[in-house]
Amino acid sequence: MRTHTSALSRPAETPGRALAWLVALAVALGAGFVLAPGPLAANGSEGAFSGRHGLVDALRPAFIAYWRSGDRRFPPDLQRVVDYWYRFHVVKGVLAVALLLVLVALGTLLWKGFLRSGGPRGRLALASAAAFTSALALVALAAVMANVQGALAPFSSVTSMLPLGTPGGPLAGAVGEIRQGLAHYPDTNGRNTAALQVMVDDFGRYHAVLAVLASVVAVVLAGLSVTAWRGFAKVDGADGRTRRTLAWFGVLSALLGLALIVVAVANTGTAADPAPALLGFYEGGW
Repeated sequence: MRTHTSALSRPAETPGRALAWLVALAVALGAGFVLAPGPLAANGSEGAFSGRHGLVDALRPAFIAYWRSGDRRFPPDLQRVVDYWYRFHVVKGVLAVALLLVLVALGTLLWKGFLRSGGPRGRLALASAAAFTSALALVALAAVMANVQGALAPFSSVTSMLPLGTPGGPLAGAVGEIRQGLAHYPDTNGRNTAALQVMVDDFGRYHAVLAVLASVVAVVLAGLSVTAWRGFAKVDGADGRTRRTLAWFGVLSALLGLALIVVAVANTGTAADPAPALLGFYEGGW
């Protein structure tokens, strides 16, 4: 009898244990996402920077030297910064993907628990936890997209850390020349044409990556919306809670998909003609 009772109790205990493990894993991954990328991207003391200020302090003279060189190739100091920023985004991207998967699994368990719960207090607690977890999953998804974008176009990503709107000293002269070149791009005959072309091309790639990512996620969300509405149609009318939940999922997935289509279209246009947008970037409009 004890064996039979123990066997019956295991299925009820498993979701609770799974929830606890998933919550702990999500917390650990969230902490790692914030704390781990810098040390891991440093790749030893050779690539280390003392926080954001240290990175900007290293980036500023390296960027100025690159612009003045007129060469397509990055000088060693700038290459070191760009390589670090690439590794930084790779680490954050991997952690963001892991966190997203954990949050999706956790949210799935919570929504299933909500649909099966009996008491009103339990339903409210599960619904709140499930909605909060779903919101966190969307944040993790945005982090995945941003870090993939940063890893595939690290130069454009890292230059966004420069004070381009209010540059001072030698940086102001370089930024002024870049603005002048972009205002007439591609009809520019300056000695920095090669470097300027690299900037424009990388900026175009930066936005092309986001356009592709937004399109892919929009398709996935459209599929989730269709699946939710099909489930809604199959559920018995007496099960109002499940029907309402599926309807909300269908509507929200569709709205998010439409928003990402707008993002994809806007970034596609920028990728096709990046120079005007890059000029706005160097004028401090971003």
